[in-house]
Amino acid sequence: MLHAANLLQPELIRLRRDIHAHPELSFCETRTAALVAETLLEIGDIRVRTGVGRTGVVGDLGDADGPTIAIRADMDALPILENVDQPYASTIPGVMHACGHDAHTAILLGTAHLLRERFAVEGLRGRVRFLFQPSEEAWDAEGKSGAPRMIDDAALDGVDAVIALHVDSMLPFGQVTIRSGWNTAAVDDFAGVLLGTGGHCAAPHEGTDTVQMLAAVINALYCIKSRRIDPVQPGVLSIGMVQGGHATNVIPSEIRIAGTLRSYSEEVRNQLAEEVERAFGVARALGGDYRLKITRGYPAGWNEPKVAAWIETVCRDMLGEQALDRSPAGLGAEDFAYMCQQAPGAMFMLGAAINDGVARAHHTPIFDIDERCLPLGAALLAETALRFLRGDLK
Repeated sequence: MLHAANLLQPELIRLRRDIHAHPELSFCETRTAALVAETLLEIGDIRVRTGVGRTGVVGDLGDADGPTIAIRADMDALPILENVDQPYASTIPGVMHACGHDAHTAILLGTAHLLRERFAVEGLRGRVRFLFQPSEEAWDAEGKSGAPRMIDDAALDGVDAVIALHVDSMLPFGQVTIRSGWNTAAVDDFAGVLLGTGGHCAAPHEGTDTVQMLAAVINALYCIKSRRIDPVQPGVLSIGMVQGGHATNVIPSEIRIAGTLRSYSEEVRNQLAEEVERAFGVARALGGDYRLKITRGYPAGWNEPKVAAWIETVCRDMLGEQALDRSPAGLGAEDFAYMCQQAPGAMFMLGAAINDGVARAHHTPIFDIDERCLPLGAALLAETALRFLRGDLK
């Protein structure tokens, strides 16, 4: 499988660079979706649906006379100004593929090439569903990202297992990280406003001081994890924004404060939200008031142990034991978690670091990848799906 995938490398690089040069933000992936649909039709024997989950594409290879495995790739870019001197750099100012979704899309198109050939040769029973998902990075006006939108449009109906990969620009090429159990965290946001009378800094006693409230609320927020949550349970609270005031001698009447909550278990997730509400309540004890909104985001992502074991076996067989990275899970979030709630699923990380000593982190203007990962990712996904359909994986 890897040999066949390597033969596709020039085409996968062409596709990835085309998408990279023409990035599209969440739920705006019309050009990318058209390229995907056109490529799937050129591959042949794939039934294509467009407009799934608003701007997504679904391709079905094979039929329902057997098991169905879905493979997902996301397509959206980020609102970041690229700072990469490459011929394939973004042509859209302020928008770039800074997380590798261009690579994911090209990899899954390569996977479709490989599996179409195997279906033709082996006469396989069952079906592979290729999910080209919009908007992994953002929500629409109803608070839904691309994965739940595709689920609403029946993209996961009849699916027995779902797999995906994510390139990792900090992991060396040839390495793969696959975990069993929790793989990504639930993410929730909080946004609050501290309310007071404000007043002149020379006479703070004549009003209620929102800056004093801010100091107390921040202290209460940062004590949540260390003093209110079971210390052996993963979770984090981080403040990302504080805004207030416009003059050195004026106590502001409002201060805005916002941040993020990360967790694995629903119990901790719910407790974090309750404790944030309690922490903001300190403002009332100091004579002020507050408004608070907590927005629930992606759920925690669970790699089904059985499916994770399938991927690990394929990686070991194809690359050797030394290729398996055993790093523990962090608290990053991914909306693939929604799909894993619909069918047993797992996501793995594919090493894509360029070996020149430069750290090209995700969501930064210099993000880039070693394009040798493209055929490797396609081979790993295709081989996993192939063994699933053959019944070789237990």
